[in-house]
Amino acid sequence: MRSSPLRLISGAAVAALVLAALPSETHAQRTQKPVLHGKHWVAITGKPLGATAGAVTFARGGNAVDAAAAMLAATATMWDVLSWGGETQALIYNPHTGEVIGLNALGVAPSGATAEFYQEQGLDFPPEYGPLSAVTPGTPGGLMTMVAEWGQLSLAEVLAPAMEMAQGYPMEENTANRIEGAKERIKGWTYSPDVYLPNLGDEEREGPAPGEIFVQEDLYQTLAKLVEAEADALAEGKSREEAIYAAYDRFYRGDIAEEMVRGIREEGGLITMDDLANWEVIQEEPAMTTYKGIEVYKLTQWTQGPVLLQALNILEDLDLQAMGYNSARYTHALYQSMNLAFADRDFYYGDPYFPPEEPMEGLLSKDYARDRASLIDWDRNDPDIGPGDPYPYQGGINPFREYLEGWHTVKEQSRP
Repeated sequence: MRSSPLRLISGAAVAALVLAALPSETHAQRTQKPVLHGKHWVAITGKPLGATAGAVTFARGGNAVDAAAAMLAATATMWDVLSWGGETQALIYNPHTGEVIGLNALGVAPSGATAEFYQEQGLDFPPEYGPLSAVTPGTPGGLMTMVAEWGQLSLAEVLAPAMEMAQGYPMEENTANRIEGAKERIKGWTYSPDVYLPNLGDEEREGPAPGEIFVQEDLYQTLAKLVEAEADALAEGKSREEAIYAAYDRFYRGDIAEEMVRGIREEGGLITMDDLANWEVIQEEPAMTTYKGIEVYKLTQWTQGPVLLQALNILEDLDLQAMGYNSARYTHALYQSMNLAFADRDFYYGDPYFPPEEPMEGLLSKDYARDRASLIDWDRNDPDIGPGDPYPYQGGINPFREYLEGWHTVKEQSRP
């Protein structure tokens, strides 16, 4: 019997959910790209090569988590806005239990990255680029945890498309141009030019040209070490899950970690072996609301995800269907609902793992949403829309009331 696949849930835009309220004759799906349908699965990501990695993984018998992890590995290998040194977050629905699981694989600052340290360097803030801006890499740990806990395939099978790409793939034009534009910054680091500037010294172009086969041999060797650690553990009789975590340990506590720390600290960075060993993936309960009976999940406020849920709550009692899809009033409703939600985000959201605790119960209250919706001016945009007070909706007193009142006072004084 074919096993029931786990489904990966992605965050939807506000407009995507409100399409459910549209009459059938509305042509909401008209686009230059065809609408895709799948018989058993669909693999979607921002890059065709990444989606191909997902399709290959499904064809190998993987479930949705395996496919998502393969796409993550592939896009981190070839997309300049993603990175193996970056972060990973996921929402996973387990059909066997009905549970929606939140995965937080966000990198954290090294223990030495204190305010005092940066001030001693003559910096008011951590730099935007370079070793002193680096956090612990979250993508490898998040990916391996996903595959170990909820996947079906081996890590070797999941990483196979990314490893093939690391040995060489045709460079995309946009990425090639971004690398070329950043080449002077890249030259400031010891090892980066060897990877990103294969034509170093060429007067015409030092970075890879569009269509040039781009090779990342060091990345390939790193991924091969993870696969090797898994294979060694399996040969010792370890379970599939234990073998994947053996690869995890090699990355965060073994020779891969040692080489990473050596390179980072050689460049003046702060990450230590303890920083890597102490970092961990967090499983968390996601935030949830309902929109016209549909459950909608987002990761918690460290991703800003609940902003979408707040906006949907505000929109829920508005008759979007009567407004007409993409009419001026419809667009105004979406814009103002998001404005109200973002105003609350700017005032209340923070890191949920540090105090003070955010008033999420009140912010996601349906009654609070109705009160926020009543503030919408249907004749004009309000550029000065401010935060509300969600605390009464969760049975408390706003500890930031003085700041809230001060914000509104400044707003009134700034009006012409």
